[in-house]
Amino acid sequence: MNGRQIIMLAGLSGALAVGLGAFGAHGLEETLTATGRTETFETAVKYHFYHTLALALIGLIQLVRPNWKSLQFSTWSMIGGIVIFPGSLYILSLTGVTWWGAVTPLGGVFFILGWLGLFYAALRNDQIVVD
Repeated sequence: MNGRQIIMLAGLSGALAVGLGAFGAHGLEETLTATGRTETFETAVKYHFYHTLALALIGLIQLVRPNWKSLQFSTWSMIGGIVIFPGSLYILSLTGVTWWGAVTPLGGVFFILGWLGLFYAALRNDQIVVD
């Protein structure tokens, strides 16, 4: 995936996070309050946003330094984390099926791997500034 595609994906992910956050705050307020899952849903939106911004950062770096092939690992880890971590919390919040909470830490592992992948890419490539 190239930098442009990563940034495009981050744009879609950010739009989805805004939409889900607004829907949760307004359209699902009654449901989330009744199930006691408002905080869980808010956590999902928060992590969705944080890691969408990280994905955009990775895309920008990829545009500047397309030879940083090691960023692909970080990209796919962040995408996996976004799907699994907030995804499982969204489902848990809306369905009340608590075993989805057991899936959430796997998304957290993907996020950690994504951040470590970013660290490794920077460690392996000593030039960040455009020449």
